[in-house]
Amino acid sequence: MSASADRLPFPDQPELVLEAGRADSHYWRDLWRYRELFVFLTWRDLLVRYKQTAVGIAWAVLQPAMTTVVFYVFGEVLNLPHGTAPRAVVIFAAQLPWSFFSASLSASSNSLVGSAHLISKVYFPRLIVPVSAVAVSFVDFLISSVLLAVLMLVYQVVPDIRILALPLFVLIAFAAALGAGLWLTALNVKYRDFRFVLPFVIQFGLYVSPIAFTSDMVPEKWRTLYSLNPMVGVIDGFRWALLGGQASLNWSSLAVSVGLVALLLWSGVWYFRKTERTFADVI
Repeated sequence: MSASADRLPFPDQPELVLEAGRADSHYWRDLWRYRELFVFLTWRDLLVRYKQTAVGIAWAVLQPAMTTVVFYVFGEVLNLPHGTAPRAVVIFAAQLPWSFFSASLSASSNSLVGSAHLISKVYFPRLIVPVSAVAVSFVDFLISSVLLAVLMLVYQVVPDIRILALPLFVLIAFAAALGAGLWLTALNVKYRDFRFVLPFVIQFGLYVSPIAFTSDMVPEKWRTLYSLNPMVGVIDGFRWALLGGQASLNWSSLAVSVGLVALLLWSGVWYFRKTERTFADVI
């Protein structure tokens, strides 16, 4: 289809796009043009998630809180080391980014399939759909952060200047969730098996991530391999930024995790864009 055929005959009207995909320069510009659709999808998913629930948005706090209680009991029984900070704060500071990551994977992996009626009818940058799913989980993350602040107040844990680095680790967590989510949602369009595999992957990741314990437990010779879990650097970074001098951070492990997250995000965007033109046909 020629460029002139894509446009309405009125010079003041916006461009009407009929093809399934766009050149990169137009595509990234369209992400901004369709920002209202992003807001709409995010708001819609927030309303749907807590519609007709007894406690409403409090589920955003109850889920990580209940997991924290389980890991707290688990840590006390096995006497797992937790440093000098209170165990409850150490666990919840780790559970917070993990809950955001796992919820983002669950939501984004099925986001395209759940929006099939929209994708098959009109053009818009499909990237908006999984990004809005991650944004919904990020709202839950912000709500859960209030409970962490309360815990730190109760246990009198006062952060120091390192708290200024917290937004950086939040950004890394967002990048990890989005990168993995883009891979899963693109694969799930073609191979629906991934919706059965994902719960197992999330459950496995919960136990191998340093939530009930600290990364200091991992022997030094295995530390680099362990850091291939992208959430290791994020979780250790959260604790380091929030707990003041009561948590350590292995910078080499962090570098491995950050490099892996960057690769995950880049490859996720690349694969998503590569397969995006086929979504409407196979969804």
